[in-house]
Amino acid sequence: MTRRLFAIKAAAVLLCLGSVADAQTKFNSGQNVQPVFEGWEKNPDGSFNLMFGYLNRNYVEQPHVSVGTQNFFSPGETDRGQPTHFYPRRQNYVFKVRVPADFGDNDLIWTVTHNGRTDTAIGSLWPVWEVDDAVVKANRGMGISGAYVDNTAPRVSVEGAAQRSTRVGTAVTLAVMAADDGIPGPNPESARRRGDRRGRLGPDTQNMLNPRAAVATGLAVTWLHHRGPGAVTFDPSMPSLEGGRGVTTATFSKPGTYIVRAVADDTVLTTFVDVTVVVER
Repeated sequence: MTRRLFAIKAAAVLLCLGSVADAQTKFNSGQNVQPVFEGWEKNPDGSFNLMFGYLNRNYVEQPHVSVGTQNFFSPGETDRGQPTHFYPRRQNYVFKVRVPADFGDNDLIWTVTHNGRTDTAIGSLWPVWEVDDAVVKANRGMGISGAYVDNTAPRVSVEGAAQRSTRVGTAVTLAVMAADDGIPGPNPESARRRGDRRGRLGPDTQNMLNPRAAVATGLAVTWLHHRGPGAVTFDPSMPSLEGGRGVTTATFSKPGTYIVRAVADDTVLTTFVDVTVVVER
């Protein structure tokens, strides 16, 4: 089995964890959150990125698990940029942890405890876990035909300050600028076929960062709730891009410190930018 195929199949195996009875039952709430190690990539400076996602086994419940004894990395720093808000079901390539060039045979472990169960994901530089664009493309459900030649990740930036403040129920306006190299590029006909298929099968709500949303235009920006104790309502969560600029608003249900994330997606590669919002009562 090739390294690439192993990585794809190994990630898929995580979806099958749990008992046979669990696999045949849809739970809206009460289930655990399974951290997932997606693989690693090498940076130009010789360091590495360990890539993580998760499987929230609930179909409705979106738990908040604060960084600390219930949500931490080890050894070393407990906070590595992991989410504290978990969307339902499988979420791929949510964040990366940079490790030094001499990381070697060490492991980095992400532990999450929720609904009475503790689960871990072990990140390592084992050769079988090396990820390239083709692996990402396949694991994001965009086919197994391989990577696109010379594709570079999209660019995204936020207008204004990286930290904002507001009150519960008062919307914050967020504007982004996004651009891409045009690879893979728009495919309106493919988007139409996929839309027809979703119409027959029902909406795809399993992944909050669905690459198929970018197929028609070649580039999409999605706002996500990465950290923070309450619910966040984005209007819209995927703003239309006029001249590369998209505007949305975010409203928060509880006081606290939130991180909201704008993710630019070209259907294969993604880039994100974060905004911290301090919400008062």
